[in-house]
Amino acid sequence: MIFLFFLYTVATSNFVDYVKIYCRSGNGGAGFMHLHREKFVDKGGPDGGNGGRGGHIILRGSRQHWTLLHLKFRKHIHAMDGEKGGAALSTGANGKDIILEVPLGTIAKNAETQEFLFEITEHGEEKALVKGGRGGMGNAFFKSATNQTPRYAQPGEPCQEGWFVLELKILADVGLVGFPNAGKSTLLSVLSAAKPKIADYPFTTLEPNLGIVKYRDYKSFVVADIPGIIEGASDGKGLGLRFLRHIERNSVLLFLVPSDSPDIMAEYRVLLRELQQYNPEMLDKKRVLAISKCDMLDDELTCAIKKTLPKDVPHLLFSSVAQKGLTELKDLLWKLLNE
Repeated sequence: MIFLFFLYTVATSNFVDYVKIYCRSGNGGAGFMHLHREKFVDKGGPDGGNGGRGGHIILRGSRQHWTLLHLKFRKHIHAMDGEKGGAALSTGANGKDIILEVPLGTIAKNAETQEFLFEITEHGEEKALVKGGRGGMGNAFFKSATNQTPRYAQPGEPCQEGWFVLELKILADVGLVGFPNAGKSTLLSVLSAAKPKIADYPFTTLEPNLGIVKYRDYKSFVVADIPGIIEGASDGKGLGLRFLRHIERNSVLLFLVPSDSPDIMAEYRVLLRELQQYNPEMLDKKRVLAISKCDMLDDELTCAIKKTLPKDVPHLLFSSVAQKGLTELKDLLWKLLNE
């Protein structure tokens, strides 16, 4: 029953961070072979025009999109061909370009070779996924002193086509990392205006959530919450591994471990190990260890937990429910982001 609910939730989710599309640019238009003919002009010479360029398929960054949902069911995308040239040195019209708007943080790959092509990180940034073929030259282009009446023209260049993968990597300053039910969504809801689903069972979060955290003097930073990681995620268990790419671009990783965990440091080491197996470069990022749900602790337990925490990693205790330690947490994150 739980499995069927999960399938229904994923199928009806509006968050899509991976699409595979077939793209074909336009063929270039053929050049025109024509000799000028006019009354009282015996030999007008060549006047065939060039063909038009085939249409490109272009990706454009847009702040208005935060998911690839609008491309999920658009599997085949074909651009228009360029028109052939005409008489009187008329150049054929270029094929109309197709512009696909994508959220910031989208990367493009070749689906067959998995070769990285480019990424879109700025609003309005445009990059061609497939370029249209160049138009062919008309016979007027080939006129020379030794060949004054060429009777041939160039065909247009063929199109480019293939399968491509678009992946979204969310752009955020801070990424939340933790086991399911560690309090990540609750923290995001009290730090920002985001309204993630919150419940007292694991895997409440099935898709990434973003929140803008307001800081002093009208400053702000962005926090990303991803589904919880479990031990063995690097071997395909759980949901977290699928979404780990969303914190690859984060400047700071905020590790959340609940205070009622049987072994806080063991849980922290498991999270580190899973990130290392996914991408060793993740451990080069700045880290903060935050112990959540500290409203359940008395002074004696608080001191005991602090003694077990690592000395080389910034750490603190907080409670989202009791609004305790949140200001100190924001101060620490802002300091690390601006070092």
